[in-house]
Amino acid sequence: MGVIGFDLDMTLVDSADAIVDGVAAAVAAFGGSADPELVRATVGLPLDRVFPDLLPGIAYADALEVYRSRYLSHGLAMQSLLPAARECLELVVGDGFDVLVVSAKKDTHVQAVLATVGLDHLVASVVGERFAETKADALREAGALVYVGDHVGDVVGALGAGALAVAVATGPTAADELAAAGADVVLPDLRAFPAWWASWATGRASA
Repeated sequence: MGVIGFDLDMTLVDSADAIVDGVAAAVAAFGGSADPELVRATVGLPLDRVFPDLLPGIAYADALEVYRSRYLSHGLAMQSLLPAARECLELVVGDGFDVLVVSAKKDTHVQAVLATVGLDHLVASVVGERFAETKADALREAGALVYVGDHVGDVVGALGAGALAVAVATGPTAADELAAAGADVVLPDLRAFPAWWASWATGRASA
């Protein structure tokens, strides 16, 4: 039937606390401190856009190593599914589509998170360490028809791949910002996805 793409963090999974914890641990390891609320506002951005501001003069690779270690040792236990995430993937898979998760996270970390929250059996493939235009590359290569995400970078990725950009306002980006970025559809959260999906799938079948 085709491929439907989803972002991970703050789209399918509430990982904000885990990300804030990992960033704070990395910053502290190099003698700094990070305002948790400021870090929370960066959720969804690649860490190479976050650490240079928090740890000037520290090699990104060194900060990333500490972060990733902390994420695996403490962050996985802090994950939780966002409302209706499982139901949405079950709906997509049940209708004969493959689910592709494209994330800024390392692919093995994406897989670990999916396994932790029990979504791994619903996901056909994972592509990690992508953001905005590089998400577009992965989505285009997979032939994704739709990409669902919570960040402006997700909208950029979807549109760049020629996929329908479906945005959910469950991350740090407000609904009006997602609309202004060019999202084709803006939903308050994934609980609104099944109704939209039914309309889209019906329209596609009759086209």
